[in-house]
Amino acid sequence: MSETTPPPKIIHDLAVAYWASRCLHVVAELGIADVLGDEPQTAHSLAQASAHNAASRVLRTDEPGSMRSLTRMMGLKVHWDAYRELDTGLRTGQPAISSVVDGGLFGYLQNHPEAGRLFDEAMAGKSFAQVRPIVEAYDFSGFRTIGDIGGGLGHMLSGVLERTPQARGVLFDLPQVIEQARRAANPRIDYIGGDFFKDPIPVCDAYLLMTVLHDWSDQESVAILRNIRARAPRNAKLLLLEGVVQPDARDHFLLDLDIEMLVMTTGRERTQQEWDAVIRGADLRLARIIPAGRWSSIIEVDFPGHGGGTL
Repeated sequence: MSETTPPPKIIHDLAVAYWASRCLHVVAELGIADVLGDEPQTAHSLAQASAHNAASRVLRTDEPGSMRSLTRMMGLKVHWDAYRELDTGLRTGQPAISSVVDGGLFGYLQNHPEAGRLFDEAMAGKSFAQVRPIVEAYDFSGFRTIGDIGGGLGHMLSGVLERTPQARGVLFDLPQVIEQARRAANPRIDYIGGDFFKDPIPVCDAYLLMTVLHDWSDQESVAILRNIRARAPRNAKLLLLEGVVQPDARDHFLLDLDIEMLVMTTGRERTQQEWDAVIRGADLRLARIIPAGRWSSIIEVDFPGHGGGTL
């Protein structure tokens, strides 16, 4: 909106914005973009004088980087119910979703396999646009074994391995996620199921965590990092692929995403100072932050004075 937009229109448009978003959810859920071709169709068959444009193509299931699963996920009933309880979350300090389902978001996804598969597909679609900026911003050539911890279906790891032919990968996630990832197995990736809070993390010389810690509170994030640290080799690198909120940020995607974290998880988007506090809480050291795309950064972390495992 421009500075000349009348204030009543600003408030009106915000108040009814969900009308459009709900229509988009339904279009994605019904697969309209999959049956709509490049040529206009009749009103009886689908839509009169309608054809694909650049945005609608992204709703097709077979489009590289498809956003259909992400859009469907945002339209899940549990997602809408959680946002209905936003005021409860603000009053209690607990995720709003806790008022809707037991176990929060991740408990719900484990107990509802179809929603869990949709979530994993949505995260894979989201990561599609992030892979290239990350692999172009960081030199992975010195690593032999690269572990993607909580890496979902492995799209980020596969993208990294394309640039590092000398390396092998390890994809570590919950067993049901790994089972799904194996259906399109990469021969250079070892698939290991487990819980990154308590199960041994495979020994690697580089660890990736892509938009994992923003889902968890500071205390929970420290616990994840300490579990990785327990077996990490001394000279290993940990790369947190996350957003870094600038203190003067205004009208930025990360600020909107912070609301999603408030509603759906125990986590939050963090500033550099807040990331540093979490990292130091796990007895690790923030080495540097490398911008990688419109809102992603590579937070490089060292394992100082630590023996860990051996490769």
